[in-house]
Amino acid sequence: MISLLQRVRQARVEVDGQVVGAIGAGLLVLVCAERGDTEAEADKLLAKMLKLRIFSDDAGKMNKSVQDLDGQGGVGGLLLVSQFTLAADTTGGNRPSFTQAAAPDEGRRLYDYLVAQARAAHPEVATGRFAADMQVHLVNDGPVTIPLRVAPAAG
Repeated sequence: MISLLQRVRQARVEVDGQVVGAIGAGLLVLVCAERGDTEAEADKLLAKMLKLRIFSDDAGKMNKSVQDLDGQGGVGGLLLVSQFTLAADTTGGNRPSFTQAAAPDEGRRLYDYLVAQARAAHPEVATGRFAADMQVHLVNDGPVTIPLRVAPAAG
């Protein structure tokens, strides 16, 4: 699975002019399931994003995760947004190919699984809407933007 994590002060997703998901400080995570991905890759991705220390401590060092955003046990939000274009292959010309993205049904299944697992593990999880035309609004904090990929296990 491929993701792009953005440390945000706030973020929201709109569909047809209506807010479908919003968070304050935390992580906006764009997520793409690739061909060959399973629940194992989703689990590894979630574990890494929850523990990744990219929030500043009192000394300004990146020492806190979204699970301890304020250093006092206060968590940040997670906004999970499906984004199949993260699998774009631009090596063959000027029009990207998306053949490495999971098929839509499988992509939805893995996205839904990731969201369910995130909600079981973290108290504040919001989402976009799978396969919708979404407008994503964010205030990137830093800016801090980190690509994160968990490749399917070699079979």
